[in-house]
Formats: sequence, C-alpha cells, structure tokens
Amino acid sequence: MIHSLFPDDQHLGLLTDLYELTMAAGYFVHGLADQRVTVELWVRRLPHCRNYLVCAGLEQAVHYLQHFHFSSEEIEYLRRHPTFSAVPPTWFERLSDLCFTGDVWAVPEGTVVFGGEPLLRVTGPMMEAQIFETYLITTLTMQTLVATKAARVVSVAQGRPIFDFGTRRAHGPQAGLLAARAAYLAGCQGTSNTEAGRLLGIPTLGTQAHSWIMAFDDEKEAYRKFGEVFPTAAMLIDTYDTIQGVKNALASGAAMQAVRLDSGDLLTLSREVRQVLDNAGREDVKIVASGDLNEYKIRDLLAAGACIDLFGVGTELTTSRDEPSLTTVYKLVEQETPSGVVGRMKFSADKKTHPFAKQIYRTTASDGKFKKDLIVRASPLAPGGRGAGGEGQGEAPTREGEAPAEPLLIQVMQHGHLMGPLPTLEESRDRCRQQLARLPDELLQLEPHQNYPVRFSEELENVRK
Repeated sequence: MIHSLFPDDQHLGLLTDLYELTMAAGYFVHGLADQRVTVELWVRRLPHCRNYLVCAGLEQAVHYLQHFHFSSEEIEYLRRHPTFSAVPPTWFERLSDLCFTGDVWAVPEGTVVFGGEPLLRVTGPMMEAQIFETYLITTLTMQTLVATKAARVVSVAQGRPIFDFGTRRAHGPQAGLLAARAAYLAGCQGTSNTEAGRLLGIPTLGTQAHSWIMAFDDEKEAYRKFGEVFPTAAMLIDTYDTIQGVKNALASGAAMQAVRLDSGDLLTLSREVRQVLDNAGREDVKIVASGDLNEYKIRDLLAAGACIDLFGVGTELTTSRDEPSLTTVYKLVEQETPSGVVGRMKFSADKKTHPFAKQIYRTTASDGKFKKDLIVRASPLAPGGRGAGGEGQGEAPTREGEAPAEPLLIQVMQHGHLMGPLPTLEESRDRCRQQLARLPDELLQLEPHQNYPVRFSEELENVRK
C-alpha cells in the first residue's frame, strides 16, 4: 500500500512525539489529566545572524487545534504499542473523544518578536496541552524561520520584487507549500509553487527550463516556439552563452517580457544584457536573476549597480540555510492545583524559565519606532478571565512621557472554539510590512545588532528568585 504521508484532518492524533503520549497516559493514570495548566511557546534566544524574528504559522496551529482528534486506527495502534501495555483500557477509551477544550493566546502573524518572548500561550487540561507540544513547535518554528529570512531578503532589495523559487529545494513538498506562505507573508511578491497559488491566492511565476532550450537544435527556434505558446514569457538565456542567448532571444521575434540570468557573474552579465536589450529598443524587457541568491548577494549586487529588476530566491529562502533552526520551546509555566495556582519553572543551566502566564507589552518611541518590550505576569483579574493579559502587580509597562504600551498576545481561542476570524494572509502580510517599518534602523541591517531591550518585570524576576 502506498501512502502519501501528508497529514489530513482525520489523522492528527499521532502527529506528535511518543513521549508526549506516554506523559499524557501517565497524567491520566495519576489523576492529573484534567488539571488545568498553562504552557507557553517561545524561542529561547535569537540566532546569531538574526536581529529579530517574524512570527508566522499561527493559522496552521489553530487549524490543528480545531480539528485534533484520535481516529480509531490511531487508537488501535497505541493499544498494540508495547510502551502502553500497562496502561488501563480507560485511557484508550478517553482518547476516542479527546479534543481541544482550552484557551489560546497568541502573537498575531506578521508581528516582529525577539528571544524569550512567548509567541503562544495555551491554557487547558494537562493531557491536552501536553500532546500538542510537538506539532505546535514545528508549525510555528518552520514558518517563523522562513518568514524571517524572507523579510531580510526583501529589506535589501530596494523595492525590487522577490519571488520564492525554493519549493524544489525545500525539505519536502509540504515544507515547500508552507515556505511559500511564510515568504509571501513576509513581503515576497509571489512564488513558483502552484498549489500555494491555488490554495492561498499567492501570485505565481514561472519562466523556462534549460531542458527546453536543449530540446531544440537551434536556440532561436527554442525561443520562438516558446513565445508562440507563452507570449508573456521570461526567456532563460544562460544555457550556452548568455550574451549570445539574449541576442538569439531578440532575433527569434518572441514577444518576451523578461529574460532570466541563472548563473555566472550576475553583476557583469546584467549590465551587458541590459545594454544589448536597450540597443535593440527593448527597454521594456525586464531582467530576472536567480541562482543561489541570498540577502547578502542581493545587497552587494545592487550596491554595485547590477541591472536586475526582479530576484528569484530558492534554496537559501526555504531552508533558511545560514540559520536553519530556532531554539523553540514549549514549557509548563502555571498549574491549578487543589491548593491554588502554582507557578512552574526550570532551574537548569542556560535553560532557566520564568513562572506564570505572561503578556508582552511593547513601547513605542516618539518617532514611531519600537523602543522596548516588557514581559509581565498576565493578570488573573483582567477582562476575559484568568491569564487575560494584565500589567502585573506594581509595575506599569510604560513610563511618563512614553506612548501607551501595546499588548502583543491576543486571545484567539476560548473553550476550544475560535473567538473570531483570524487575520487573512493579506492582512498578516500588511501587518508584517508595518512592523518592519517600525523596527529601529540598526535591526534591519544584515550584521548582528541584537540590542533591542527585552526584559522581564520586577515581579516575575522576584518570583523566580
């Protein structure tokens, strides 16, 4: 039997690590399964070559929570698994109707965030919260990685369009689709991924393969034939000789809109190709560049005066090759016990955490740029009930002369149900654009400048001590 291995809404229960399920069974056996807890997801620290992160992936995380359940096939698999041989039958029966019944607070997609700041907060029965850990971490991590990389690429392009060309180099077809979404959210103009175009409405772009040129004995004929079928095409001109290639494309009479450079000295070739096109009266033809590009190469090409109108970025974008991982964690911070609410935290070296549910307050300077973030304990007395995001006790998030601080975590789910429609992809894309425009200038540089102030409130520091 052949399996696609793509997740579907009917088989979400086992998309997790085994230890999440062993803990869930252990909680059930010892009467802790329904004890309410709060867990938070955050990135411990920024990667060395990142001055900020662009949060992405919330929509897919919410979809998972809305549709989560165990199918009968999944439950039967667990019954036969030797790890669960001593687990009572009542646990497997409980799985048959298990779904998400808790609350979710999250930073909206497209928001700029920093290390140590909670991106997602889940409050609910302990067994539920535990099982979701793996899926939520991987979903938010992957898209946040790509969105951050895309934002960096877009920031140096001087307004020139950036297209995601990376599906074929992504870590699997689903990763390519999610990367296309994250890249578009962070400012790319479109993608080569046609399924992203169909499902998400992202503009799609395709040019031409070297195999097309090689399939014809004459390069001019290859261009002419392609133009007959695709009159608005971009012609790939570097299969043999780039300068002769652009001359052959012109001589073919094809009604092309652009030519594409995919190899060689892009700076020199773009200038020479531009001159050939202009001398032929084809100032209207754009030059597209691709081929192992990243933000550093694009910055340097444009600084040197490259005649390039549009960039296609592939491998570097969809894999975030220079910083391919985040230290994302999902930790218990608060537990409602019979004796009251108790804060939970870790003491281990380099992995210490702060207890209790939290909120982030962001202060803006007089010039409209982000100034600092303060992480406080979420007040149980704030509107919306326990964990709703108050200021914390005894410490205001703003000081005299500062604009009112903005809370970043917004409640999106209550009792397992969506509280209202999430922002559309276009709205999240617009939010990302606005957020990046409000970053201090040094944080938009490609060199490390990890100096944005993020601190925990005095109350949280004292409680931890």
